[in-house]
Amino acid sequence: MFTLLADNLRSILKFYPSDAATITEKLASTLRLNPATIAMSNGSTELITWIDHLLIKSSVAVPVPTFGRWTDQPLETGKRVDMYLLREGNNFDLGLDEYIAFIRAKGSRVAVLCNPNNPDGGYLPKREVIRFMDELADLDLVIIDESFIDFVELERNPSVSLEASIRPNVVVLKSLGKNFGLHGIRFGYQVANPALTRKIAGALPKWNLNSIAETIVFMLADHRTEYEESLKLLARDRFVMAAELSRFHELTVYPSQANFLLVKLPGGVDGVELRDYLLSEHHLLIRDCGNKIGMTSQFLRFGVRPAEEVTRLVEGLRGFARSINDEPDMTTRAMELIMPEPDPARTYA
Repeated sequence: MFTLLADNLRSILKFYPSDAATITEKLASTLRLNPATIAMSNGSTELITWIDHLLIKSSVAVPVPTFGRWTDQPLETGKRVDMYLLREGNNFDLGLDEYIAFIRAKGSRVAVLCNPNNPDGGYLPKREVIRFMDELADLDLVIIDESFIDFVELERNPSVSLEASIRPNVVVLKSLGKNFGLHGIRFGYQVANPALTRKIAGALPKWNLNSIAETIVFMLADHRTEYEESLKLLARDRFVMAAELSRFHELTVYPSQANFLLVKLPGGVDGVELRDYLLSEHHLLIRDCGNKIGMTSQFLRFGVRPAEEVTRLVEGLRGFARSINDEPDMTTRAMELIMPEPDPARTYA
């Protein structure tokens, strides 16, 4: 895909993109959805903004920690945000019945569910998400954020897009940028019933998609096989990476169905210092989750990477352990527990 983009860059950039209807028709054909149920946007954040302005009138329930815009956006416009705390002791798993009871008790008029969740990668089975939508059929709106749904391997066809398109109050959000690792194209879309879709699409700017995003949309069908193969490789890399990180005895590695892993450091280890060390000494960038509601800097999010990059990460963690063990005021216990010896017999086959 990069080669084709490079070969055609002049013509891609020289001319205006097609109108939204044309691009929507192509995307709908690829996804096998009704084009009347799809609205496209300049990234999913644009959709979150317009959903807040158009469809969230007073209050919204959001599990935390999660993607920050689901709490920040409605707070910025004066809405009440009812935050349902996911418990660390329960691996940040979302208890659906408890969340529904929370929504009822608070009187929330809109409910958000990210599946898989960001930053922990927790996943709810499709049947449970459908039950969630049906239990809350009387709300103003139910939002299912499926930005990372393509990375799920626990079940086939985990998305509830089709089910959402025939319900009166459900919107599903998607992100092609996250799925393809092409964050710079800023391309997201929503799926909902035609009436809701018209309301959202009517507020979006007429030229909110650029020509590169359009070109990617038109390339999707031709590269579906390669994309599905890449998802299998990512699932393998996620398993290997989780296994390697779990060898650090006091690192907590949370189960994930996304393209990242949430890790908790042991007490006494500063996640910000580790982040800065890995960037400066090993040229690896990790996500410190200290600014996420419901978390501290002890939590880090690692993007799933191939085995050779995991090896670099493991070496970086050992280097950080050695560096702080040299500090006289640092207790040795914490870093001894996260510093296993290399196992020469292990391979990445």
